[in-house]
Amino acid sequence: MTHDRHSYAEPALVRTTHLELEFDLDFAAKVLSGAATHTLAWSGPGDRLVLDTRDLTVLAVEGSTGDGWEPLEYSVAVPAAELGSALTIRTQSQERIRVSYRTAPTATGLQWLEPSMTAGGVLPYMFSQSQAIHARSWVPVQDTPSVRFSYAAHVTAPPELMVLMSADNGTASRRTGSYDVVMPEPIPSYLLAIAAGDLVFEPTGERSGVWAEPEMAKLAAAEFSDTEEMMRVTEALFGPYRWGRYDILVLPPSFPYGGMENPRMTFATPTVVIGDKSLVTVVAHELAHSWSGNLVTQDSWDDIWLNEGFTSYVENRIVEAVYGAELAVMETAIKQHATVLKLDPLPPAEQAVELPGLNHKSEYHGTTSLGPLKGSWFLEWLEARFSREVFDPFLRGYFDRFAFRSINSEDFAAHLEEHLLDKHPGVVTADEVAAWMDEPGIPAFAKRAGSARFAVVDQLREKWLTAGDLPTGATGWTTHEWLRFLDAAPDVWTADQLQDLDRECGLTGTANGEIARRWYSIVAASSYTPAYDEMASFLTRVGRMKLVLPVYRALVDSGTGAEFAAKVFESARPGYHPITIAAVQKILAPGRFVA
Repeated sequence: MTHDRHSYAEPALVRTTHLELEFDLDFAAKVLSGAATHTLAWSGPGDRLVLDTRDLTVLAVEGSTGDGWEPLEYSVAVPAAELGSALTIRTQSQERIRVSYRTAPTATGLQWLEPSMTAGGVLPYMFSQSQAIHARSWVPVQDTPSVRFSYAAHVTAPPELMVLMSADNGTASRRTGSYDVVMPEPIPSYLLAIAAGDLVFEPTGERSGVWAEPEMAKLAAAEFSDTEEMMRVTEALFGPYRWGRYDILVLPPSFPYGGMENPRMTFATPTVVIGDKSLVTVVAHELAHSWSGNLVTQDSWDDIWLNEGFTSYVENRIVEAVYGAELAVMETAIKQHATVLKLDPLPPAEQAVELPGLNHKSEYHGTTSLGPLKGSWFLEWLEARFSREVFDPFLRGYFDRFAFRSINSEDFAAHLEEHLLDKHPGVVTADEVAAWMDEPGIPAFAKRAGSARFAVVDQLREKWLTAGDLPTGATGWTTHEWLRFLDAAPDVWTADQLQDLDRECGLTGTANGEIARRWYSIVAASSYTPAYDEMASFLTRVGRMKLVLPVYRALVDSGTGAEFAAKVFESARPGYHPITIAAVQKILAPGRFVA
């Protein structure tokens, strides 16, 4: 690949192979300052290096002379709303170039939390979120997954805080105010990560553990106690874990995602720590990224299905091996239902926009989860047609062949043909593969997962909706049964229906975020004001986008809840990550981009 449209970088001319980082964390100013030294491999004219930046103040640029440093000419372009600014450096094929800089307090890839926004309430907290193209807001870098580099970092911070990165951090929570970490394996820029706060370590196995605030650490370690077993079963299926340790950092509630697969150090939301392990599939998903995404990486965000589709498939295999086939089938059915539900009302022309073929390049790839769901479904279909005895070795070979490389859909298609289709002719047709790779929607021949327990839930939901009979045994349902009940229900209910079900099952105020976001979306769509106070508390307490955005959207779409949504957002905003703030503002004021 010569160019990624989401980046100004020119990897066909030059690539960063190693990055040396020096950071100083200033919590009062909410600024990270320091330097990034790039070790470069040139393959074209050595007259320029173009790096991605967003709202960085560049203080100096220097090139190595062998025994010292010399100033280099540079320019920072006028910023574009989405991509930031190109930093163009005039060079003479130097092998090392150092950029000294500082971030803005509003850096989209960093969040600085006041002590009051943490569990302990005493010390501040800072963490990063680089995916998709936010690394450029805190490091001048070739911010494209097509470029991979190792890195080393020296970080200074207030001595009462522990600093961690997506690197070899060790397990000792000794606080010195000065930290050195190393990431020996080459990673793309979106996997750069840093966090600092009142953090302690709890082990979950020989190679795994949890970092969290003291108030959360033991609870999280108990919730994630199956992590080591997940690692073992994935290795048995798809090859060795190649990153040394696998630790999980449990972040404050403002973290905008369920998890972020930063290598050696997954960043995770606390919303999955509820005491019954019902939401730990998030860990299975982020661990799966250690093979699909971190090890074999999409070379641009156009091909995100290669990361997320493969990861969703591997996640499901982990869930089946550790927790049983029934839970795995329920997980698959929930994901497939979400995909088909979104597509069913759409005419073919709109389906092509929402869910084009996996080879197609369009804006949707970085903005919706449907493409990755289609990718996972495609792999499940291949597994069913070829059998696991054939498909598992194929997938293991895929991870081996492309380890520590960035590839695109065409690379995968060629590998599929050479190592699966040609070796087992007649199992699938070229037209069937093309239906997945090149055509919109889900192919008509794709089979949906079926769960016997979900069939019972569906029957009880229908009986309740038609006859008013409350679902028998609902108070003892698992999380996944409740998700099925709510997912397939109408968007709008009557006040009596909401009141009766809530009185019987106590959904308002639930601690389960996945149930809460579905319940409050129905509450919002139905303008059921008795639950508004708890809904507002939920939206203020939690910053995970998957959980809060559907509720805001339902409030705005209801026709009566937009003003309430704006008031809640005004209260919740100080605790939201910049990425979440921008997403909510787009819902409240469609078409308005917020940097």
